[in-house]
Amino acid sequence: MEIIRNGSQASLKGPEDWFTGAVRIDPLFSKKETTKAAGALVTFEPGARTAWHTHPAGQTLIITSGLGWVQREGGPVEEIRPGDVVWFEPGEKHWHGASPGKAMSHIAIQEEVAGEVVTWMEKVTDDQYQK
Repeated sequence: MEIIRNGSQASLKGPEDWFTGAVRIDPLFSKKETTKAAGALVTFEPGARTAWHTHPAGQTLIITSGLGWVQREGGPVEEIRPGDVVWFEPGEKHWHGASPGKAMSHIAIQEEVAGEVVTWMEKVTDDQYQK
């Protein structure tokens, strides 16, 4: 058994290459030698969002607070709220973040495939972000 104590892992600022706006990443658990999954609590300030990206094994988001938006390529921007769970298929191009007027936090869980977890792409433009 392992207990990862709250506060034992430092918060990280979301890298500007991957995010627009203020984003904080709080690691929750890392991939182990015998596992493939890792998870983090990600908090987006109002208007903050990821760049377009994909995950080789897909991604699960569990919305914990606030009001957010998600979009898969070719689909509409959709609203997400606490308690919602979002699943992106492997290789599905998508983005997620806060709504313009309210912050949003989610737990993000993704698995590694052949050493890869995510492929980052271009940033979501302001026009694309509009609902």
